[in-house]
Amino acid sequence: MTTHLLLPLRLRPGDELRPAIEAAVYASGHGAAFVVSGIGSLDRLRLRLAGAETLLNRDADFEMLSLAGSIAANGSHLHISVSDAAGQVLGGHVAPGCRVRTTAEILLALLPGHQLSREPDPATGYAELMIRPA
Repeated sequence: MTTHLLLPLRLRPGDELRPAIEAAVYASGHGAAFVVSGIGSLDRLRLRLAGAETLLNRDADFEMLSLAGSIAANGSHLHISVSDAAGQVLGGHVAPGCRVRTTAEILLALLPGHQLSREPDPATGYAELMIRPA
């Protein structure tokens, strides 16, 4: 039995990164996936940086160098690295509001044999990934 399926995805100008990826996973009939790869460009960047209380908000052209993470039925956890016009690299947790500039090419691994969810973890104080058989 196959435990995963690959789903290539191309996002278009103006698409919001996180909701578009989540929608593609749910439209496939699955509630569990990992983002294996992602490249493209953004014109609006919203990141939560390590340990920061506020979001980094930048409206400028960025190249998406990498994207990875997990999509669960009740939320996603995505990390991204991007470079700006000067070649400076930024990275962090993808917050709502990241917008595709020209394209985003994403490869998803769908996990039909699994259920992913985010549940409170007393050790970290955050909702963390829980993996269960479907």
